[in-house]
Amino acid sequence: MQSGTERTESGGLASFACMLADLARPMALEHFRQNIAVEQKADLSPVTYADRAIEAAMRALIEKTYPDHGILGEEHGTSNIDSARVWVLDPIDGTKSFVTGMPTFGTLIALLEDGRPTLGVISIPPTGELWIGRDGEATLFDSVACHTSTCTKLADALVYTTSPDNFDVAGLKAFDRVSSQAAMRRYGGDCYSYGLLASGHIDAVIEMNLQPYDFMALVPVTEGAGGVITDWQGGRLHLGSDGHVVAAATPELHAEILEALYA
Repeated sequence: MQSGTERTESGGLASFACMLADLARPMALEHFRQNIAVEQKADLSPVTYADRAIEAAMRALIEKTYPDHGILGEEHGTSNIDSARVWVLDPIDGTKSFVTGMPTFGTLIALLEDGRPTLGVISIPPTGELWIGRDGEATLFDSVACHTSTCTKLADALVYTTSPDNFDVAGLKAFDRVSSQAAMRRYGGDCYSYGLLASGHIDAVIEMNLQPYDFMALVPVTEGAGGVITDWQGGRLHLGSDGHVVAAATPELHAEILEALYA
């Protein structure tokens, strides 16, 4: 159980994470559905001026407020990464959605303490929606506690993934094997899918080849809403994880999905 001092400090860090989201939101919207240049990174993923500018602004605020904290960002790399506290930033999660005008992209903000994600924010700039998860606390959606669904069976589940293009051949076969048993499968959503999971609108998300900045913020949000999120072997997600992610509304559903992935 946290002491009063620890709760106060945790609340201060959560408020600061929301400040970062508030900083990012208008910057993203300024460039959304505008004629913005798109570059291709070495890994063939797209990046824009907005991605880089938003992350730079968030990093500057972190460095000013918490100079002893580390930072891992998608666009500008690492700084002070050996710190006990490290912020993990994805300024625009879903750049492909962003550049094609789809309002499902988000900003992801996580805080790791000794390598463990204890604070996570999913912010969706086009809608103004925000989920925040804190270790040992209920996940809040727009300041109100939210909860995953009670779905326990894959046959009843609504399953999402962002894109089949993100899987390798074996991974796509595994996803098809699992999702074909579900009540419904849908594509798209990026980080929005995990917010919908936390609020009980969908039941599971299965992804492959994510980076730490893609999934670290999702852990406190999912777990604080009552869900389960792990790698495909059921292990806890960490900076060295392979990026294969399964998030589910209940432990029972999560276990069935893991079993079906390797059936």
